[in-house]
Amino acid sequence: MYAHWVLTALLVWPLVAAAVIWIAPERAAKHLALAASLVEFALSLPLWWIFVPAAGMQLVQTFAWIPGWGISYKVGVDGISLFLVLLTTFLVPLSVLGSYSYITKRERSFYALLLVLTTGMIGVFVALDLFFFYVMWEVMLIPMYFIIGVWGGENRLYAAIKFFIYTMLGSLLMLVAILGLYFAVGARTGTYSFDYTHVLGNLGDLGPAAWWFFGAFFLAFAIKVPMFPFHTWLPDAHVEAPTAGSVILAGILLKMGTYGFLRFALPFFPTVALHPTVTTAIVTLSLIGIIYGGLVAMVQPDFKKLIAYSSVAHLGFVMLGIWALTLQSVQGALLVMINHGISTGALFFLVGMLYERRHSRLVAAFGGIAKVVPLLAATLTVVSLSAIGLPGTNGFVGEFLVLLGVFQTHPVAATIATGGVIVAAMYLLGALQRVIYNPLDKHENESLLDLTPRELAVLIPLLAGIVWIGVYPKPILERMEPAARQFIQSVQPGAA
Repeated sequence: MYAHWVLTALLVWPLVAAAVIWIAPERAAKHLALAASLVEFALSLPLWWIFVPAAGMQLVQTFAWIPGWGISYKVGVDGISLFLVLLTTFLVPLSVLGSYSYITKRERSFYALLLVLTTGMIGVFVALDLFFFYVMWEVMLIPMYFIIGVWGGENRLYAAIKFFIYTMLGSLLMLVAILGLYFAVGARTGTYSFDYTHVLGNLGDLGPAAWWFFGAFFLAFAIKVPMFPFHTWLPDAHVEAPTAGSVILAGILLKMGTYGFLRFALPFFPTVALHPTVTTAIVTLSLIGIIYGGLVAMVQPDFKKLIAYSSVAHLGFVMLGIWALTLQSVQGALLVMINHGISTGALFFLVGMLYERRHSRLVAAFGGIAKVVPLLAATLTVVSLSAIGLPGTNGFVGEFLVLLGVFQTHPVAATIATGGVIVAAMYLLGALQRVIYNPLDKHENESLLDLTPRELAVLIPLLAGIVWIGVYPKPILERMEPAARQFIQSVQPGAA
């Protein structure tokens, strides 16, 4: 019985909870949101056990939505989307709990929007109808716009509008491509449907139009990743967003772009995606993102902006792994997506906690705080080492698999990408040294408070994820392997 309704419940429950929060007393909003997000996580957790490591979609549920137009409500998960759903339900309650101390105005609206955003994010990962996918893609855009624009920093309106315009531009082009596929497949088969399986199975040879369709999907997903040079909205959005917004943005929303490449762009248009010119361009842009993101992060005076640029570098590894099309690189890319959500999410939480204490995000405002906040300093050290990719942490496993897989098909690119790991150590260890290990030379830092029990409750699950995936990633790799093989075979038959 659970398997039949679980994905629908994960989509509906946050909306119901958001409606309740909207009419509840202001003082109860955060408690109701935490309870609702914990219920959402509890609903998703059994997916880990009932999911069978096998190729193909599971837990599929479908019914006609607008049958006259071939639109249906169809959802399902495979080894690619399963972990993104679990990552979403894992990070949302932590984001709610992490917001307790600094969201003090319009609390009902903030937490209600956070739950509506949850529905949009999960909907993107489970949608098996192109129209439904597009609706969910747009649903998640609106709450994030308001979360940045209302509860963000001084330049929040500029950052929110920039985020909205960039994403909307890509979304509209993707909508045109979806409609083009709908009519092209309908004309070929006589059946006009947005069903993912129907469209994928009947695309045939689209001729020159495939290049235009791929270009539209590419732009929508590349902006969301974001790939260089479409990344300029990201630092502004991260810096101005409240902590919860930054965590969700980095932890989940960026993964929608890479997920889109895995689910749509490559399987729909493999001939275009694997064209030597396209492959060279994607690999080159990914390498530029890895090196450029790290070098720009190195010179950032703002700790939060430093972490934002590091996301450009980490997602460059994901794109490189996807286009290498080896089992190791694709599994590594999927792991980097998960690990980035955990490690970078933890970094944003820690920067937010530092900001609450010092009311500054400038690296120069700190120094030697390990003496007064040892727990916070130790946690920041562990999380930074995981983001660098230290063996024994989650970051190492994903990046190692990506480099191993990429070396088989693009050895020069793998060698250059390895330099990105060194650059990551340079900017993160340098910032770590200046923030917590330099001499305690500022009077304002002498009275800082260490981590509170609530903050520890936010960080301990993330630390547990860092250690668990770093030491024993086998259960995750086993569950995603069949889907990774199927993806490779669908794009390049016989490759896996």
